[in-house]
Amino acid sequence: MTVLKSITLFILAAAAEIGGAWLIWQAIREGKAWWWAGLGVLALGIYGLFAAFQPEAHFGRVLAAYGGVFIAGSLVWGMLVDGFRPDRWDVIGALVCMAGVAVIMFAPRAGS
Repeated sequence: MTVLKSITLFILAAAAEIGGAWLIWQAIREGKAWWWAGLGVLALGIYGLFAAFQPEAHFGRVLAAYGGVFIAGSLVWGMLVDGFRPDRWDVIGALVCMAGVAVIMFAPRAGS
């Protein structure tokens, strides 16, 4: 159950952070209204809340693992929202990152 909770929180955090950054991008780079950027800032704050609820006690470990989730999630966001098509190197890189997430978060540790 802890693994499922962690994965769910990573997905929610990625949606909030990537979505927030995308909203700010839209305001600045695509000429959308400035309130889009305000929503982006709000979403980025929500990302921090999701990260804080991770069952893992160590901030550095959670954020290091989340980096891999962010990379893979950014590619998925680009595909779903912006019509981006990753090439094989993007996909391989994302898979390597997700393997890193699994090792960092779910490897058996002494005393765990």
